[in-house]
Amino acid sequence: LDSFAYHRQVHRPDMFQGIHGLMTTSGEDWAKVRTATNPVLMQPRNARLYLNTLLEINDEFMERIRHIRDPVTNEMPADFHDDLNRLTLEGIVGVALNTRLGMIHKNRDSPECKQLLQSIRDFFDLSEDLEIKPSIWKIVKTPKFYKLMKTLDLLADLCNKYIDEAIKQIEMDSDGKFTSEVGKENSVLEKLLRIDRRIAVVMALDMMMAGVDTTSSTLTGILFCIAKNPDKQQKLFEELKSILPNKDSRLTIENMQNLPYLRACIKEGIRYHPLILGTLRSLPTDVVLSGYRIPAGIDIMISSNLLLRNEEFVKEPNKFIPERWLRNDTEGKEYYIDNPFVYLPFGFGPRSCVGKRIVDLELEITLTRLVRNFVTEFNYSTENAFIPKLISQPAIPLKFKFEERNE
Repeated sequence: LDSFAYHRQVHRPDMFQGIHGLMTTSGEDWAKVRTATNPVLMQPRNARLYLNTLLEINDEFMERIRHIRDPVTNEMPADFHDDLNRLTLEGIVGVALNTRLGMIHKNRDSPECKQLLQSIRDFFDLSEDLEIKPSIWKIVKTPKFYKLMKTLDLLADLCNKYIDEAIKQIEMDSDGKFTSEVGKENSVLEKLLRIDRRIAVVMALDMMMAGVDTTSSTLTGILFCIAKNPDKQQKLFEELKSILPNKDSRLTIENMQNLPYLRACIKEGIRYHPLILGTLRSLPTDVVLSGYRIPAGIDIMISSNLLLRNEEFVKEPNKFIPERWLRNDTEGKEYYIDNPFVYLPFGFGPRSCVGKRIVDLELEITLTRLVRNFVTEFNYSTENAFIPKLISQPAIPLKFKFEERNE
């Protein structure tokens, strides 16, 4: 994302002070930030610290569904994707800053909240125009380039406002000193403040900017699969009911260990509706691939979205079969995907997605609460349900039907 890098390195160097985050850097600059963030974001035990925060947000989201669904059909309004975006942003802010914005209910009509969501949408749309479609912005600064710079300025200002408020609260709670005991901090921001204030601010900003549409679109794809495959949904419900006998039974770190079919449904949903085209890397040296010499500096991509629907690698790729991910499942044995490089939704190696643990947790909690509370249906075609942009985004009204389950 060269335009994104331009904003941080050329347009607003005063704001970022030499720390440009993980998305726009490489080499030693990237390694410095990644080394600092790995212990905070990539260890499962750290991600699980945010379970109660995300459960609280999801409880509020369940009530939102009950409030906005059609009283006759139990269908969601056509703009339900906006509610999914609000859910994921509220969760990200809860994890990153230990702060509630009230996006789901309390402050949902706040001009500031609406502006934040719209700016995130504009960021993805404009980045696609400048980075994916043909553009001459590197030669002549175009109107869309200036609009993106303005959007990124606005996003940074809005996010930094919440970040500054969170830092002030941390300082007040600790009498001006950050928590001294490692592991007792309440947010990603507070953990990273112990390491480097500049890294803490930029990573919190990146989480808020990059984690919303990505997580909500992923969740949407999985919901499509579950809604269109009632037999799989019933099997998932039975697994969930075994550890959550009642709707208000609470998820815990302990009982979440016993949800293999839930995780299989998530993996299969991501395979069926991949978020991105694939894994992109820039070559540091010349290489020869399949007899072709590719010079250093060229970007190459593993097109996972094509591999995941290729019968050479995936048996019956156009069917939703969560069992293919269960190694001890007799039914799924013939559908196993043997090549580990076919399925790389979070990338691979040192540059794999730093937010994977948080995304996994948010998806697991939300799907558990939805399937345990409601029978989910989608009584419309899902053909061409997503439009491939910078990431895949829903292209149809998300009129899911959520019918209350009997206890």
